Amino acid sequence: MIRFDALDALPVRGALPALHDALEEHGTAVLVAPPGTGKTTLVPLALAGLLGEGPARRVVVAEPRRIAARAAARRMAWLLGEKPGESVGHTVRGERVVGRHTRVEVVTTGVLLQRLQRDQELAGVDVVILDECHERHLDADTTAAFLWDVRQALRPELRLVAASATTDAEGWARLLGGAPVVEAQGVSHPVEVVWAPPARTVRPPHGMRVDPALLAHVASVVRRALAERDGDVLCFLPGVGEIARVAGQLGDLGDVEVLQVHGRAPAAVQDAVLAPGQRRRVVLATSVAESSLTVPGVRVVVDAGLAREPRVDHARGLSALTTVRASRAAARQRAGRAGREAPGAVYRCWAEAEDARLPRFPAPEIKVADLTAFALQAACWGDPDASGLALLDPPPGGAMAAARSVLAAVGAVDPAGRATERGVRLARLGLHPRLGRALLDAGAPAAAAEVVALLGEEPPREYGDDLAAALRTARRGGDAYGTRWRTELRRLRAAAQEPAQRSAQRSAQEPAQESEALTEDRLVGLVAALAFPERVARKDGGSYLMASGTRAELSEGSALRGAPWIAVAVADRPVGKGHARVQLGAVVDEATARLAAGALLEERDEVHWADGDVVARRVERLGAVELAVRPLTGADPGLVRGALVEGLRQEGFGLLRWSADAQVLRERLAFLRLHLGEPWPDVSDDALHARVDEWLEPELGRARRRADLARIDAGQALARLLPWASGEASRLDELAPERITVPSGSRIRIDYGDPERPVLAVKLQEMFGLQRSPEIAGVPLLVHLLSPAGRPAAVTADLASFWKDGYKGVRAELRGRYPKHPWPEDPATAEPTRHTKARLGR
Repeated sequence: MIRFDALDALPVRGALPALHDALEEHGTAVLVAPPGTGKTTLVPLALAGLLGEGPARRVVVAEPRRIAARAAARRMAWLLGEKPGESVGHTVRGERVVGRHTRVEVVTTGVLLQRLQRDQELAGVDVVILDECHERHLDADTTAAFLWDVRQALRPELRLVAASATTDAEGWARLLGGAPVVEAQGVSHPVEVVWAPPARTVRPPHGMRVDPALLAHVASVVRRALAERDGDVLCFLPGVGEIARVAGQLGDLGDVEVLQVHGRAPAAVQDAVLAPGQRRRVVLATSVAESSLTVPGVRVVVDAGLAREPRVDHARGLSALTTVRASRAAARQRAGRAGREAPGAVYRCWAEAEDARLPRFPAPEIKVADLTAFALQAACWGDPDASGLALLDPPPGGAMAAARSVLAAVGAVDPAGRATERGVRLARLGLHPRLGRALLDAGAPAAAAEVVALLGEEPPREYGDDLAAALRTARRGGDAYGTRWRTELRRLRAAAQEPAQRSAQRSAQEPAQESEALTEDRLVGLVAALAFPERVARKDGGSYLMASGTRAELSEGSALRGAPWIAVAVADRPVGKGHARVQLGAVVDEATARLAAGALLEERDEVHWADGDVVARRVERLGAVELAVRPLTGADPGLVRGALVEGLRQEGFGLLRWSADAQVLRERLAFLRLHLGEPWPDVSDDALHARVDEWLEPELGRARRRADLARIDAGQALARLLPWASGEASRLDELAPERITVPSGSRIRIDYGDPERPVLAVKLQEMFGLQRSPEIAGVPLLVHLLSPAGRPAAVTADLASFWKDGYKGVRAELRGRYPKHPWPEDPATAEPTRHTKARLGR
C-alpha cells in the first residue's frame, strides 16, 4: 500500500506540476530542491507514474555513490509499500536488485556510464535523473555529456533532469539546451550555527594527513554537542582513518552508540544508520552522508570542515586522494542534515572569519583528477579529445595528454586517439584502464582478478604494504573489506570470461604462454607491474628508483625491504619530502619488470658531459632505470659535439685556450658593442653560446674531449665574429686600439676590463702638456696617473680639471719623495717626459 501520508509531507510535491510542464515542453529541466524535500524519492516515483498520476514511464536515477543508490531505492520501495526489486530496484557495481516490473531503477553514475557505452539509445528508458549533480564527480559530468548527445542525435524524446540541493543551476540549464529551472521550496527547520574552532592553531591538511590535534578537538566538540543538545549527532570527517581515530576517542560514551558510515562500511552498518536507533547515536561519516541520505534522529551536525578530493601529481606520476577544506556548498549540505526532521544545530570546527574564504563549490573532478578513464570513455564515444562534449568545464590539456599517453601504452587507442577493439573491451570492464590492462594481459584472468579486485579498492592500511600478503589477508575474510573484495572478484571473473575477451587484441607484452608456471607471488607482482609499468622500481641506495624517474621509499619495517625490484601500486608524498612513500607494492624480478614495462625498454647511445669531460656509453634503460651500461667507442660526432657544447655551457669558455691577446680582443669587442652597437658582436657568454656554430667551427667539430677544447685558440676563433662583410672589421684598431701614444711618445696599453670606461694607466710626467683626457670611439678614458714608481697617484676622467685643481696636492706629496723627477708648477704647459731630470740635462 502506498504511504500517501509520507509522500504528501514531502515539500517537493508542490514543484511537480512545474517539473511536468518543463519536461513536456523542453524535455529537460534543472530541479533545485533543499535537502529533505523528497527530490530523490518522490520525484522519480511521480515521473514514473507510480503514484496513480501520469503515464507509465521507465525512470533511471543516477546517484554518485553506491550507499546513496541502495538507500534511495529502499526508501522508494518503502513509500510504495513494496520490497526492493519490484516497482523500484537498484544496480550498483557487483549488485543488481531489479525485477520484470521495475519502473524506477537507481544506479550509480559509473553503472549508467557503462550502460551508455553498450547501448547509446538507452532503449526502454524514458527519463534519466542525474541526482546530486552539484558534486561534480567525473562520471556524473561524463554521463550528462553523453546523455545530451543521445538526446540531440538519437532520442530527442528522452527526458533529462539535473537535480541538486545546491548547484550552479544556470550552468546546468545552459548545458541542457536552455532547460527551465524548477525550484522547490523546502519546509526546512531552523539550524543554529555554532562556531567551534580549536583553541590552538592546528596544522593545515597535507596529502592524506590531518593534524591529530584537530581530530582530538572534533571528538571534544562531539562530547560538547551531546551535553548541550538533544537527539543524535552526525559528525563529518574526511576519511575512514579519521573516523576510526575519532571513534577510538569516543569509546567511553556509555549508553551512546557510535556508528561509522563510509563507502567501505558493511551493508548491515549502512542499513543500521538509515534506520531509527533504539538509543542515542553518534554517526561518524564521510561525505557519503552529505546528500541523498536521511539519517533519522539527527538533530546535531558536527562538521570538521574537511573533504577528500582526487589529485594528480604529474611530475611524479602519482594520483591519489588529498585532504582539502570543504566548500561552502558542502558545509550548507552538511548543516542541512541537522534540520531535516526538527530544529537543530551545526557545530563548525572552524572560525566564522574563515568561512568567507572557503571555496564556493567543490573542485570539479575533471579539473584535478586522473583523466585516463575519462579519455578512454570519450574515445569509445567517438570524441577522443572531448571537444564536442557538453561539459561545464573542459578537461585540462596537460591532463588529457598524459591520459592519452597511458592509453596508447596499453593499446587502448590508435595513433589518432580513436579507441581500438582492445580499448572498447577495457572500457567495458568497469575498471580503470590500467587495471583492465592487467586483468587482460596477466595470462591467467581468474587468478589475476583476485589482485585486480584488491587494487580496485585499496585495502585497509592494517593489511600492510605487501600486496601478496594483503591478498592472503583478504582471502581469509572476516571483515567488511573482505566481503566487498569477494563481491568484486565474482564480477571481475565473470567479466574476464566474456566471449569478447577472445577477440580482444593482446598486447605485445602479454605473458600468456608462461602464466601456468607463475607462482602466486610472481603473479601478484606481474599484475601490479602491468597496471603501473612506470612504477616498477629498482633498489638504488636507500630508496627505489621508479621507471618514471621518481624515487620512492619504504616505511620502517616494510615487508618489501631488501627486494631488488618492486612494483609500486599505491604511493603518496609525505609532507616536506621530495620522494614518494610506498603504501602498497609487490616484489618483482627484473624479468617481470622488463615484461610489464616493455614499452619503456630502450637501448641507446648516450653522450653527455659529466665529471668534467665527455662520457660516451651505450645504455639499456627501463625508463629512468639503467639496466646495463657499456663504454661506447666511435660515438656519433654530432652527439659528441653536443656534449662539448654542454660542457662549455656548464663550465664556461674558460675550457678554451685564452692567450692574453685573445682575452684583450674579447674585452675590446665588448667595449665596442656597448658603445657603438651593431655591427660589433655581442661577446657575452649567452651570446657566444647562441652563435657557437659561427665562431667555434671547425675546431669544435674536430674535438672529442676536454683536452681538445684546451687546444682551441679562443682569439683566433673569436675573430670570426668580426664584421668582415661590412668592412668595419678593419677599423678595430682605430676604434678600440690596444695601445695609444701619450704626449711622452710612449705607447701605453689600454685596459678594457671595464667596458663602461676603459683605463689608461700611465706615469704622470708622461702626460704633461695634454689639455684634455684622451678618447677612443668618443669615450673618454679613465686615466690612472702613476707615480715614478708605478703606483697610483691620482685617477681622473678630466685631465684639464686635474691639472688645475688636483695636481698641486699630488705635487706637494710626491716631489720630496721623488726629487729626481720633474714637478713643474704648470703641468699643462710643461714638456712631457719619461725620464728623470738628470736624463733631461737639468
